[in-house]
Amino acid sequence: MKTTALALALSTLASGALAEGAGLKIAHIQMPHHDAEARVAIWYPRGTGGTETVYAENPVFRGVEAFTDAEPAVGVHPVVLFSHGMGGTDRAQAWLASALAERGAIVVMVNHPGSTWGDHDMARGVRHWTRAADLSRALDVLTDDPDLGPHLDLTRVMAAGFSFGGWTALSLGGATGNLDGIVAACTAQIETMEACDMLLSDRVGMQRQDPDMWKASYADPRVTSVVAIDPGFVWGLEAADVAGLVPDAVLIGLGDSETQMSATDFTESGLAALIPDARALQLAPAFHFTAMPLCQPEGVAILEAEQDDPVCTDPSGTEREAVHTAIVDTIAEGLGL
Repeated sequence: MKTTALALALSTLASGALAEGAGLKIAHIQMPHHDAEARVAIWYPRGTGGTETVYAENPVFRGVEAFTDAEPAVGVHPVVLFSHGMGGTDRAQAWLASALAERGAIVVMVNHPGSTWGDHDMARGVRHWTRAADLSRALDVLTDDPDLGPHLDLTRVMAAGFSFGGWTALSLGGATGNLDGIVAACTAQIETMEACDMLLSDRVGMQRQDPDMWKASYADPRVTSVVAIDPGFVWGLEAADVAGLVPDAVLIGLGDSETQMSATDFTESGLAALIPDARALQLAPAFHFTAMPLCQPEGVAILEAEQDDPVCTDPSGTEREAVHTAIVDTIAEGLGL
């Protein structure tokens, strides 16, 4: 395990963004395993045309520039299959997708049925295998798309994700779940590990999940690399569970010993030690929700008034934009961009 810790300063980071901007196409794809449609945001390097817009902006979060339905840039481009966190949406990491598209990648972001904001049922969402199937299905459909399909470089397909989506990325890359392991870890640390009380509750009942479905392989053979950002479900794994993972995976942790979430701590959980060829990158100061969008000036006050999670309040000294740039740079490097 190659570990790098970064203390971030915005002035030291440079952007490699292209001038043409990011194209954006919104699709709705039928997901047979859900018997439902899923909204899919597809970001890509823009060639010409399109309608300029600001995407994913609201009173709390700043949006990003996009050109909807633009012509894609000529040539073929590496693909990123990106999975959002539990209760998240594609909008939560639009900052990442747009930046990667400007660098030259095609980024596919599915709003996972059952674990998306506005369609969030923890008892359904905890069935992690459905999320991997969502992204594999989206890539199937995109490959056949007459406009974007010819631009996919299927020799460079990265699975990436944040939080629960980080586990989805690992799963697509060949890791398998260990139901007994995660249940035992949650039971032992129910007072200190985030969300364990909910996961083990009667309503969700993670311990009652189908063990065969939980531990099966959901690897997509087209995936050639993996980047997992503060991944969930990293406790209770054994060497056999990561034996099939693609080489040179990247694990990105957010925060230090004081601010990183226990549930996503791939070092303390033992996951990092199980993957000797992986690279671990620890970004600090930061915390889990530093991977959310840049916040509006009134974002903190709005969240406080609504008694919502303080997702705009980073640890002292954090430069959220610097953290974002470090993540973009790491993924772009892995794609050869």
